[in-house]
Amino acid sequence: MASYNKVILLGNLTRDPQLSYTPNQTAVVDFGLATNRKWKGQDGTQRDETCFVDCRMFGRRAEALNKYCKKGNPLFVEGRLTFDSWQGQDGTKRSKLRVTVENFEFVGGGGRGQGQSFGADQSDSQVPVTNGDAAGFVEEDDIPF
Repeated sequence: MASYNKVILLGNLTRDPQLSYTPNQTAVVDFGLATNRKWKGQDGTQRDETCFVDCRMFGRRAEALNKYCKKGNPLFVEGRLTFDSWQGQDGTKRSKLRVTVENFEFVGGGGRGQGQSFGADQSDSQVPVTNGDAAGFVEEDDIPF
């Protein structure tokens, strides 16, 4: 049986990223992302819905995300859903779906063409250093429509 697990989100950070390290010194950053949906209800009124998503990323790119992002910044992420389960202090079984981020890109703010992509296909030694604003949007001019 085939399966596919891919998540793509564009939203704003709900809190400052929290950086920690595993016992073998791998960087881990946890952050929240909020996405908004607006639509018109059947009665014609404008409706809003916000979805809050917990995200986690590993490695050098996680350190870059922690360094350049803060609460409120827009961020584009690609990753996969991960199911975490544990036993709470009161003995109850707890669980949560989380996005394990594999790629991300800074969006919004800054000048055109200054977007930075930090993907799983880049080696850890190639994390780019930006000019300080760490935000931007890459516009593709060769789109045929």
